[in-house]
Amino acid sequence: MTAFAYIGAALAEIAGCFAFWAWLRMDKSVWWVVPGIASLALFAYLLTLVEADHAGRTYAAYGGVYIAAALLWLWAVEGAKPDRWDLIGAAVCLGGAAIILFGPRGG
Repeated sequence: MTAFAYIGAALAEIAGCFAFWAWLRMDKSVWWVVPGIASLALFAYLLTLVEADHAGRTYAAYGGVYIAAALLWLWAVEGAKPDRWDLIGAAVCLGGAAIILFGPRGG
């Protein structure tokens, strides 16, 4: 469930932020903000579904997933292919997220 919550949250957050980007930077209608706000609310809800004891750890691990998802958005939606440095950076971030999520915790 955690992986699906993180992936869904990342897509919802990026879509919500992109709606504001489209309105403010691409001269789209202010009505783009309406689904953007709904998407950002969905993002916040989905993060509550992550199986973790502490919100801060959930958010920290989510950061790596967000970075990887943002690069997929860059490619799939904006048509700009990530370069090797983007991919290396995303791999490092996902590694960090895995350490945060799966690292042994003292009692």
